[in-house]
Order: sequence, then C-alpha cells, then structure tokens
Amino acid sequence: MTTGQVDRAPAGAPAPVTARRRITVRGVVQGVGFRPFVHGLATELGLAGHVTNTGEGVLAEVEGPPAALAAFGTRITGEAPPLAVVDAVEGEDLAVTGDTGFRILPSRGPGPSRTLVAPDAATCDACLAELADPADRRHRHPFITCTHCGPRFTIVTALPYDRARTTMDRFPMCPRCTREYADPADRRFHAQPIACHDCGPRLRLLLADPADPTAAPRPAPDPDPVDATRQLLAAGAIVAVKGLGGYHLVCDATDDTAVALLRRRKARGDKPFALMVRQVDDLAHLVRVRPAERALLTGSQRPIVLLRRRPHPTPAPDAPLPSPAVAPGSPDLGVMLPYTPLHHLLLGLPGDPPPRSASPERGDSHGPRLLVMTSGNLAGEPIVTDDEDAVRRLAGLADAWLTHDRQIRVPCDDSVVRVTDDGEPLFVRRSRGYAPFPVPLPVAVRPALAAGGDLKNVLCLAEGRRAWLSAHIGDMDDLATQLAFEQAEAHLETVTGVRPQLLAADRHPGYRSGQWAQRHTEGRPLVRVQHHHAHIAAAMAEHGLDGSRPVIGVAFDGTGYGDDQAVWGGEILLADYDGYRRFGRLAYVPLPGGDTAVRRPYRMALAHLRAAGIDWAADLPPVAFCPPDERRLLARQLERDLNCVPTSSMGRLFDAVSSLAGICHHAGYEAQAALALEAAALTAGEDPAPGYGFALRTGPDAPADRAAADTVADPAPLLAAVVADVRAGTAPALIAARFHTAVAGLVRHCCALARERAGLTTVVLTGGVFANTLLSEAAARLLRQDGFTVLRHRRVPPNDGGLALGQIVVAARTAPVHGGVGVP
Repeated sequence: MTTGQVDRAPAGAPAPVTARRRITVRGVVQGVGFRPFVHGLATELGLAGHVTNTGEGVLAEVEGPPAALAAFGTRITGEAPPLAVVDAVEGEDLAVTGDTGFRILPSRGPGPSRTLVAPDAATCDACLAELADPADRRHRHPFITCTHCGPRFTIVTALPYDRARTTMDRFPMCPRCTREYADPADRRFHAQPIACHDCGPRLRLLLADPADPTAAPRPAPDPDPVDATRQLLAAGAIVAVKGLGGYHLVCDATDDTAVALLRRRKARGDKPFALMVRQVDDLAHLVRVRPAERALLTGSQRPIVLLRRRPHPTPAPDAPLPSPAVAPGSPDLGVMLPYTPLHHLLLGLPGDPPPRSASPERGDSHGPRLLVMTSGNLAGEPIVTDDEDAVRRLAGLADAWLTHDRQIRVPCDDSVVRVTDDGEPLFVRRSRGYAPFPVPLPVAVRPALAAGGDLKNVLCLAEGRRAWLSAHIGDMDDLATQLAFEQAEAHLETVTGVRPQLLAADRHPGYRSGQWAQRHTEGRPLVRVQHHHAHIAAAMAEHGLDGSRPVIGVAFDGTGYGDDQAVWGGEILLADYDGYRRFGRLAYVPLPGGDTAVRRPYRMALAHLRAAGIDWAADLPPVAFCPPDERRLLARQLERDLNCVPTSSMGRLFDAVSSLAGICHHAGYEAQAALALEAAALTAGEDPAPGYGFALRTGPDAPADRAAADTVADPAPLLAAVVADVRAGTAPALIAARFHTAVAGLVRHCCALARERAGLTTVVLTGGVFANTLLSEAAARLLRQDGFTVLRHRRVPPNDGGLALGQIVVAARTAPVHGGVGVP
C-alpha cells in the first residue's frame, strides 16, 4: 500500500454509485483528536460509516460516492490535526452495507499495540483564551485542555488511547463535559483529558511546618491555592509544584535570597537553573533569540532552550532581571515558556492583581514574572512524581507543595535543547514533548531493548524501522533511579507493544544498566556494545545511514569502557553498524583515583603535566590549588601506578586545561570544568592565534589489535604552550580559545589522515564533548572546508542520552548468541 494516500480502484473499472473502504491510519493518531477529525471530514464529504481506535492506529470504514472516497483519502493526511503525525494510510475495498450516518465507535482492544502515543503538548491558544476569559466556564481552570493540547504520554496507562486507559479515568465527566465530549462540532469532541471546575482534577496547597520541616505538612487556609502560591513565591518561598511529568522546585528567579536558598537546599553547587518566563521578549535584553530558537520556545513541545547571553546586555526598564545566582559562570541561560495552564496562572494572567505580599518597590504588578523551575529531586535522584513521595523526599527542600489529584503515570523531565550555527536543534536532554515519539531507523531490526548507559540514562525499544526512546531517566547510581528505569521499561513495552527478543547494553562490567540487562535475559541474547561505537552508530542511524559504508567517527567524551580495559574518550573510529577499527586516539595518561579526578580537575591537570614531563612548579594554578599533603600522595600514586587506570579521554583533557588556565579546579557537577572553559573561550574577543598543537604519532594502516590505533595524539606540546601562556600572564579566556582551536584542528588533521588511508569522506561528531557548540561548530566548519560530509546529532543527544539508539542498531547486526550469554 502507498504511504500518505488511499489506493484507487483499478483503471478502467466502472465507477459504482456507492463504494465502501476500510482505512487504517498509522502514526501518532491517538490522543491528538484524530477520530473527531475523521468524523468531521467524513460528515463534510457526505460519507457514512464509523471510526475507532485500535492497537494498530485509527481504523475507519467509509461508504459513499467514489469521488468523495478519493477526497477523503487525500485530505486525511493533508489536513490532519496539528499534533498528529501520519506515517501511513492503507485501504481495502469492502462490500457496500448501506450504512447511514457516521459514528465514533468504542476502541477495539486489547491486542498488540502498534500505534504511537503522542507526547505531552503545551496549552494551545484557544484554551489560553478560555483560561483568561471571565465569561468562560473554564476561566482559571488549572487543567484546561482540548484535542490539540495537554497531557498525553505522561497519563497513558494502556492502548488503545481512551479516557479509561489514562489516569483521568478516576474523574467522571460532568454533564456539560459529557455533552462537549459527544458533540462533533466541539473542540473537545472525544478529548480524553477533558475536565472542568466541576469534574476535576483539583489543586491543593500544603504548607511545611517552619519549626519542623520533616513534620507532615498542613493544608493551606487560603481557598485559592494558586493565589496563595503566588503570595508565597513573592515572599521568597520555595514551592514544589506538580507538573505534567513530575514535580518542580520553584522560586522567584529575581530574588537573590530565594535562589541562593534553593541552590543550598538542593545541593546544586553552581549548576545552572532553568528559567520560566511569560514571553520570549521578556528576556530579549539578556539573551540572543534567533528565529529557530524562538520557534522551539513557542512550539507545542516547549523544551528548555539554551540561549546565549548577550556580551553587553541592554537594560530594559520593565523587564525582569534574574538573580546572578541562577546560572553563575554559564555562557547560556536555560529558558522555557509556560506549557501548562497552571504555569500561566502562577506567572499571572493579564489583569491579575499582584500578590498581597509582593514588595511595591520591586515595581511588579503581577507578582513573580520570572521563575526558577528545576526538577523536584535531590541531586542525582529521579524527578518525583508520586504525591506522598514528594512530601517525604522534598521535605527540607520545599516550604510548600502545590499538588493535585491527577496521577502522573510516567516521569518526564523537561527536554533541553540548543540551536547550532546551522539553525538545527541539538538535544542535551530529550524528554517531555518528544518522548516517546519514535526515531525512524534506516535498517529493520527485530524486537529489541537497549539499556543505554549509567549516566543520563535513556532506554530504547525498537522493532522494524522504529525506535522508541524513553524519557530521561537519570544517573543509575541511585536505587530510586534504578526503580524508575524498570517502571519506564515496563510502561514503554505497554505503549509500544514491543516484546524484546534481543537485549543490548554497554560493555562496562560495572554499569548497573548492563547488570540489569544481564539479570533479565530470560533466554534472550544479550549483545554488549562498545561505548563509542554506540555513540557513532546512534548518529549514523538518526541520519538514515544504512551502514553499507563506514564513516569516520570522532567520539569525544569523558568515560567509555575500552577494549583494552582503559578509559576511552578521545577516539576516532572507522565504523559501521557491524564493527569498527580504532584509527586514532589521545595518548593515555593516568586517571588518578577514578571519579575523584573527575570531581577535582586539578588532579587531572597534575596527571597530564607529569605525563608531559612538566614539573609541578608552584606558579602553576593546579599545583598551587592542590593541598601539599594531597600533592605528595598524588605524586606517589602516579609514581607507583596505584589506582591509576589509563585514559584517552578528551573530557578529562578539557578538565585539565580548565584547571591549568586557573578557570575551574573543582567540579560540583558533571562537566563543570569543561563548561567553564567553553564559557571563558566565548569571551576571548580576539583571534586566538597563535594556536596550540598536538604531537601526532602514526602507526600501521591496519593494526591487528583493535585497541591499538594508527594515530596517537600527544597533548604534551599543547600543555607546554599553555604553561608558557600562563607564565606570560595571558588571559585565561584567550588560553581557552586557543585550546578550542587546537582541538578543532586536531579533528581536522586526523580526519584528513583517515580519508587518505581509508578513502572515507563522511565524518560523525559525537560524544558529550560535542555538546560544546563552540568546538562542534569550529570542527564542522573546518571539515566542510576540506570537503567532508559532516553529521551532527539532531534527534538524540550526543551525550549518553543517545547511547541506547546506537546499541539497538549495532545489536541488530550482531550474530545472536542464545541462552543469555553476552556477545562481546
């Protein structure tokens, strides 16, 4: 059958007066108002029949004149509802039954699910107009929604998609909602999350006991939970607010004391907070907003968009000014617009009076206009979704809880996106608004499950030519995250209908994700996929490469288990889905103390200096920062090679240079030193030349050992140049810029060597280091100048949040081993 249209009757056949067709529509067609759309279209064309949801998608039987049937087949894709994505329309002739009228039938189920669940969508303009209209019966209703917006994935419990299979099933519709639900002319015709003030859900506000934060909270006396919450926020309180996919911790972003208190309570260190603002232009004086970024901010997904700060912000008299403590040292501000009715109410609708506790001197006529919105959890834990759990786990963090009685079926953190120089999105975190929308695969796979990695965990189910990635789960070193992983896996199986026959996981023997997969083989083969091979395969898959020709994969990150049991991370692999060859790498240096060196970049700097033969002189910043006792112990550790796994990590080289330049010596969150180095480079303000350089050692064209490499890049000359600049008093920003230029140049040179030796012309840039857009854009620009085709991530993150997609396509091409034995 053809995709996107219904097949026609054979040419030359006599046209009957009436015909009947069965139409199956596949794609994102449930929970998006597709059945009401079909009902309206069929009625307009004078067709009889019915439409229903099934596990396959939407099934319609239509009867009427052939010309009307042909128009129906054309318009069903061209005029689909805004949240729908039609993958295919298949049709077959049926016998005419003499049907009259057109009906929506109850969903058909249970059965295998092959339809696609829609992601959650931001409140639409029509619902916002009703929310602000005092004459509308849903005026100020915190759960206003229709067929074009509102919760979807986070409330679905099973398919086919009906109210009874969502967490809205506990709220019987009132008579007026029932009439709207049944009215084909109404915007809420068969809108499953339909609700109003009469039928719920309902908000309530709970207050912590200031004398004993661990005591059970008490209900707030104010009858209006939203108004009371706005008063609390204006007074400097921190409120846990239940959203679509979990709780946020919220405070007034313009209040220095409140932001600092939230940072301290959450043990956040200096990691940036995200901001929620009423409209894009409220922050235009502080950040650059390009058309592609504006489109992301205002679209139905509403991710957090990383916007680059203006070097010289222009004061705006009536614009909110966030506290410097929101994102200290970051070159970007993470910004999102409100995406639920409750968010709009908290920020204030037009005409809302200010909270009674708002300070007149702040000149705020609506209360807080700029909110910190950060995940409701402690650092490293998954986002909280359960109400009782929220009271327990967020005690001591929140002064109050703004909660409601609609259950969140699956956790879903906010997505985080930035826009690159070519106007394309680059995901830092793919979650709410995008999950579980599938990624199309260029190769067919049998039903499979990939467990992902242990940092930024995302799992993946795939079958045929579709891969469904879960929402962001988190770091697997916490028991709560491991439980969230199991729940996410079970839910994704439910909504996709995929029953995995094959498992895939990272090769690292200590990864909890891999250990989970090993425990759950149940006779299914488990394929272990090398970390950087998975990164490269993920980028290949999302760009539609079938794997028939290898690529030059530049995989730069912090940590990946290597074939020689070293910590890889500065890799250039010649790879396809079937395998890889290690063409190039950074020279190995000791990683003293493992994770301790990651948290203390000065240790990595000292290890690199020692490997480069550079003395630990007291005038060098990492030497001066390291306590003398620790320095002596570290020297002995490196000398005796105790707990010093060798690493080729580019992420750790970024850490080392960040400390050596005096920019960051201690990392309070992942990649802080590297982010600070990028931020400094962006302020250099001049040509970074003369650049630094690496020494390259080249070996044989085809090493027998896959852990060996044709080319090894030694950073010793670069480090010597950095030390010379430090001693000459060169500005840290200029050192940072020169270092970025050197790394981009290294990529260019190694790819040229790979093309010369292997004849390959396509380069993949992947791994968490390439979330650094300064480096990514510079490397891509140089490679394109040299005639390479350059592929960067667009659908999944370059960091470990994209690993599972690569694991899926590699595992699908690996010869299966039965009995649950891992394939190396």
